[in-house]
Amino acid sequence: MLGEKATDRTVLKIGGADRKSLLHGLVTHDAQPGQLIYSALLTPQGKYLADFFLLERADDVLLDVKTDLAAGLARRLMMYKLRADVTIEEHDMPVSRGLGVAPEGAFDDPRHGALGWRAYGIDGAEPHIDWDALRVAHCIPETGIELIPDDSYILEVGFDRLAGVDHRKGCYVGQEVTARMKHKTVLRKGLVTVEVTGSAPVGSEISANGKTAGTLFTQSGDKAIAYLRFDRAAKNMSAGDATLNWNGEVPD
Repeated sequence: MLGEKATDRTVLKIGGADRKSLLHGLVTHDAQPGQLIYSALLTPQGKYLADFFLLERADDVLLDVKTDLAAGLARRLMMYKLRADVTIEEHDMPVSRGLGVAPEGAFDDPRHGALGWRAYGIDGAEPHIDWDALRVAHCIPETGIELIPDDSYILEVGFDRLAGVDHRKGCYVGQEVTARMKHKTVLRKGLVTVEVTGSAPVGSEISANGKTAGTLFTQSGDKAIAYLRFDRAAKNMSAGDATLNWNGEVPD
């Protein structure tokens, strides 16, 4: 089935004999032969910098990232490589994605079954799918909206349930903080889906009982993704001109 062009994505090609060892020491989930993997690069303090898909091939690893982050991510990877035998270059390979029957050579989106498939080197039609509606329905964060560089912690934005972090892979940048949040604390903040009456701009502050309770992000119809402090969430919260309600469920 013909999918749509992912016009906001850039592919970086990572080559060289040391490409796998470099990535292993940096990112939250390793590339695996024949699989599309979702992963991220963090700061040493464990905060999100960029999320991307990794596809290992015979002689290189393809990295599929939001175009806005591509140049900065490439520079940061080059900074880490030091004398390692690694090359990083932008590739003109098209990225397509879609729902329903996938074309030959496509991969299931590893984050959630509702997000369909992704393909590389296959052209697609003009964008036509309402991805925001799908994201809101399943509480899937998006680069640059719910995923905020130098601010978001990946466990609070759902990387465990999105298969974006491998807690068994060993050290990577930011791993110590992430592991501590995983094993030694109970998350008190995170992304959830809320019911919305009215509307408010992305980034609007959510208030409950006169206190800041979180931030409103992507809205679709009468639902939205919100980042909440669970201990302050209440019925009839407000964000701008909108009224919000949360049923107390955290996505799993």
